Amino acid sequence: MQNIKAIIFDLGGVLLNIDFLKVSEAFKALGVINFDELYNQSESNPLFADLETGRINEEEFCEGIKKCTDKPITNEDITKAWNAILLDFRKDSINYLAQLKSKYKLFLLSNTNIIHYKAFNKIFDATIGNQSFNSYFDKAYYSHEIGLRKPHVDAYQFVLNENNLQPQSAVFIDDTLNNIQGAKAAGLQTILLEKGGKIEDLEELKVEH
Repeated sequence: MQNIKAIIFDLGGVLLNIDFLKVSEAFKALGVINFDELYNQSESNPLFADLETGRINEEEFCEGIKKCTDKPITNEDITKAWNAILLDFRKDSINYLAQLKSKYKLFLLSNTNIIHYKAFNKIFDATIGNQSFNSYFDKAYYSHEIGLRKPHVDAYQFVLNENNLQPQSAVFIDDTLNNIQGAKAAGLQTILLEKGGKIEDLEELKVEH
């Protein structure tokens, strides 16, 4: 971590536990039997990508999902199924952010959407809640707000440019290889957080250039 001035974190799988199996099962129960083809950790159907970049709203997303099933389902059913992916925050990792903030500038860059944003903030407030989640970072960037998503280089470049950061002086941490590759293409140093990895072990994690 020598010469590193800033750390850019992913959210799901890094600070927030998520479960792709739970969301898959929830949508299949609603009759969306091909959900795994529509959405997974590596890629997503345009319906999900459009929600994650703010090109469609919650209502339009729900209408799109309804077209994928012949069962009579409500927007509430869809929202509940979609939020099934969200589990709990990693408390030790959240606490560790406070220590890191004294040494580095901290940023968040997350592929998310307005539905999950509302839900995970409620989870955070209910389980940790000593301050807002966003306050742990110098700035948090969410794909549905900035209209850009990983692994596209312009998403990383947006964060770098807005904060006058040199890519070689910043490290990006994510649990998805595609997103790591996108960060490398933007010139960032990277850490792929393997399954079971924790940011508390930051000094021991392998930084790749």
